[in-house]
Amino acid sequence: MSLRLPILDPADVATSASAPPPAPDAARAAAEGRAGSRPGLHDSHGRTIRDVRLSITDRCNFRCTYCMAPDHRFMPKRTLLDRGEYVRICRVLAGLGIRRLRITGGEPTLHPEFEALLAEIAAVGFDDLAMTTNGSTMTPARAERWRSLGLRRITLSLDSLREDRIGAITRSRTGVADTVRAIDAAREAGLGPVKVNAVIMRGVNDDECADFADFALEHRVDMRLIEWMPLDSGRTWRRDEVFTAREMLAAIRSRHELVDLGRGDPSQTSLDFGFAGVADAPDAPDTPRIGIIASVTRPFCGACSRLRITADGKIRPCLFSHDEHDLKPLLRRDPAADDAEIVRFLADATWAKQAGHGMHEADFEPPARGMSAIGG
Repeated sequence: MSLRLPILDPADVATSASAPPPAPDAARAAAEGRAGSRPGLHDSHGRTIRDVRLSITDRCNFRCTYCMAPDHRFMPKRTLLDRGEYVRICRVLAGLGIRRLRITGGEPTLHPEFEALLAEIAAVGFDDLAMTTNGSTMTPARAERWRSLGLRRITLSLDSLREDRIGAITRSRTGVADTVRAIDAAREAGLGPVKVNAVIMRGVNDDECADFADFALEHRVDMRLIEWMPLDSGRTWRRDEVFTAREMLAAIRSRHELVDLGRGDPSQTSLDFGFAGVADAPDAPDTPRIGIIASVTRPFCGACSRLRITADGKIRPCLFSHDEHDLKPLLRRDPAADDAEIVRFLADATWAKQAGHGMHEADFEPPARGMSAIGG
């Protein structure tokens, strides 16, 4: 059955969140460091949050078919957080044991104060600061500058290796050669290992899986093939149209012998594969790999260590949450909330994290917001 829901006004979606229900005192005590251990965020299913995806804008210069309808409307600018608010959240998160942060969008490099914001977030002192970008604004000089400001890793997107297809999928003028130049710029700047994402859609680009493996070998990147997820603002996703991880791997194995590397960390999003006969150095910036992100058919919810924060200040405990919790009123209250109140809010929101995305349930419905509004 096709799930075709109405496109919601971003202003309406932005006002649908509320404060989370209070977590048990033990969870709040753990977050505040009153439990005899270092402060940390824990959910009701025994998972500890170590990674955060922070969206700094919902704006994007692409209109990818799996993400954004052509007539998609962005959130009003007044609803988005300002630079200081993003940085303050990051400082609180670092105090809660978050060591890995990924900057996302939309297209994060479109933020009007992107480099100043990047520098301030980097100064917080995360162990790993990464960014997901479509690469359209990258130049060698910018990549070098971002590295000098504190960015450590980068993930790019490339949904087809055919010029006629890439424009149709992204509805942009950025081509394959542009992405290759961005890969080279990132590697030269030391933003590696470089990862490249491709969303695989049945009948659109599913015949390119083995070609993507060739691309990984040629350009020595970590090529990640992603099952199409129900996060498009046009609500066109259909479960029976998902090109599955099993099918992707079968297509690649028709041309290449793969070595199953599993998940380097239980909470890792991708199932990793090396190429037989190719030396695999996990930390090397130019080791070719295949990563399969199979959120639909091989979910990894039980080990999830992530929390998402949208550009308008909503805490999303899960990518597919229907409930999101609005931190912005605390940040903009007069007088503004102190850090202890923000810590309690984050503890409450984390405790409410659902056990899994529920995509296999008969009553599953996609979240109201698409990926560009949530943060990739």
